[in-house]
Amino acid sequence: MKKFEGLPREIIALRVSREIKDNSYVNLGIGIPTLVSNWLEGRDIILQSEIGMLKTGPIAEGEFIDQDLINASCQAVTEVPGSVYFDICESFGMIRGGHVDITVMGAFQVNAAGDFASWYNPSRGLEGVGNVGGSMDLAVGAKILLIAMEHVTNDGKPKIVRELTYPATAKKKVSKIFTDLAVIDVVPEGLVLKEIYPGLTPEDIQSITEPVLIIAPDIKEIEI
Repeated sequence: MKKFEGLPREIIALRVSREIKDNSYVNLGIGIPTLVSNWLEGRDIILQSEIGMLKTGPIAEGEFIDQDLINASCQAVTEVPGSVYFDICESFGMIRGGHVDITVMGAFQVNAAGDFASWYNPSRGLEGVGNVGGSMDLAVGAKILLIAMEHVTNDGKPKIVRELTYPATAKKKVSKIFTDLAVIDVVPEGLVLKEIYPGLTPEDIQSITEPVLIIAPDIKEIEI
């Protein structure tokens, strides 16, 4: 299967950030999603960390890093004006109570029905041991679920599949998929290819995507 060069992870995160409206309460998952925080400075967006922090800032850099202030990836983050801290039970009350507008998560697999797998990768050979964390609660509790990931695995296999072969995190929850090569809407009719990496064609994206894609009539290059 042909390998295409696409957007770096930081720019996938930038594209996701453009999808988030001001005044939203947002939770960012592990991996590419954590990078979204670096593109939200100055905007009226409230980031929630399931460990019990509201209004987290960008990822911390430099020598003055407080290791008590961390995100879901255990990366040190910064405070912003209005940051508050609370018990993890209250945090999950917020998540399970449907008070998070948008959750951004990574995935090992996504299908056309909006099902996705993110907590266990059998290829790692850990015999059923994965990283559940709060992923199920975050996926089900959010009003909108966005997936940010590379389009294929390291060995070139599709991550957008007909049927999940990994254990599902949640079913029929994914609203939109952002990859290094495309932006895809998940609708009742299937997957709508809305944006593609410059220089590629819809046929290129289809060649590395298992479900048949619906080509949007206004398809365009990925907008950064």
